[in-house]
Amino acid sequence: MTSKEHWVLPQGIEEALPEHAARLEILRRDLLGLYATWGYELVIPPFIDHIESLLTGTGHDLDLQTFKLVDQVSGRTLGVRADMTPQVARIDAHHLNRDVPTRLCYMGTVLHARPDSFGGTRSPLQVGAELYGHAGVESDIEILGLMLNTFSTAGVNDVFIDLGNVDIFKGLARQAKLDQETEARLFEMLQRKAIPEIEQLLAELNIENDMRDMLTSLAELNGDVSVLATARTQLAKADASVHAAIDYLEKVAQAIMVRFENVGFNFDLAELHGYHYQTGVVFAAFVPGEGEAIARGGRYDDIGQIFGRARAATGFSTDLKLLDNLTTRQFEKANRVFAPADNDAALQEKITEMRSQGICVVEQLSGQSGDAKAMQCNQQLELVDGQWLVSNI
Repeated sequence: MTSKEHWVLPQGIEEALPEHAARLEILRRDLLGLYATWGYELVIPPFIDHIESLLTGTGHDLDLQTFKLVDQVSGRTLGVRADMTPQVARIDAHHLNRDVPTRLCYMGTVLHARPDSFGGTRSPLQVGAELYGHAGVESDIEILGLMLNTFSTAGVNDVFIDLGNVDIFKGLARQAKLDQETEARLFEMLQRKAIPEIEQLLAELNIENDMRDMLTSLAELNGDVSVLATARTQLAKADASVHAAIDYLEKVAQAIMVRFENVGFNFDLAELHGYHYQTGVVFAAFVPGEGEAIARGGRYDDIGQIFGRARAATGFSTDLKLLDNLTTRQFEKANRVFAPADNDAALQEKITEMRSQGICVVEQLSGQSGDAKAMQCNQQLELVDGQWLVSNI
């Protein structure tokens, strides 16, 4: 192994140098502070967990993204978390076991076996919030509002939101009596909006023409809020559950659009990201220049079932590193005060006092090379008329 190979990081794995790390820490504190003001309590799930816990609910879609290893103590298969959502659901369902609505937030590194996009990171700093124990539109509205406030706090502008409801597709598939394999194939085609393939697949099925037309129309039901009225017309012969899902989506949209007039909203009834675990409204956030969503979320009421309590749940997550890349915030560097190497009691008292006030004081080490500027300090302590005072450099 060459010396170069000792410091080259694995592909998609990054380290944060001081300036970058300082920005991330500021964002971390600001976002956790924001969530605290909304009543969201911080939890810290373990980095490594039993594979069964990681691959429940959302985790089934992340099987290929999860690094796996054998526990030398128990012999069981463990995984390095690729998503913290299942772990937070376990905390709510099993450890907290509350009967009231519970708001939890989290932030930490997750590890992906492969990047989500070309050149993307495999070690996102996942940040998110989950609201358990409430099944009404109000909790979906709250989570959407908190996500949008996350962007404004982080200094991410020009956000637009894609909104959908997986219950629309689920209701139509159930009404058409599609088997699991056919439903999965149709789901995949809808994600690509491959209308000719959808038409060909449906033509091979023994279903009524009205049912075929309704399923095909999903791929084209996207645009502004008027899409919902169009959907009611084109899906007029759908079951009541489909129309209830459209009504639910409209209620959420009306409330959130009033609160965030400067945010663009798009409706896509074929938006089925997380279809295998989502149970209602789904949403994704985008910004110009980024091909992939910068945040995703939605309702997933069944995820806690394996932990003993399938409570209503809705939430979102994003990547702190991505938010840092997109931020327009200006981060001012904190003052760094250089203190000379001196055992004077008054100097040491001054240093202690300043540090207690949150001021950074860098003490010179005896015999060290480099002056205050070399130590990246913009101020220094000087003895003036018997007093240690701070002066600019």
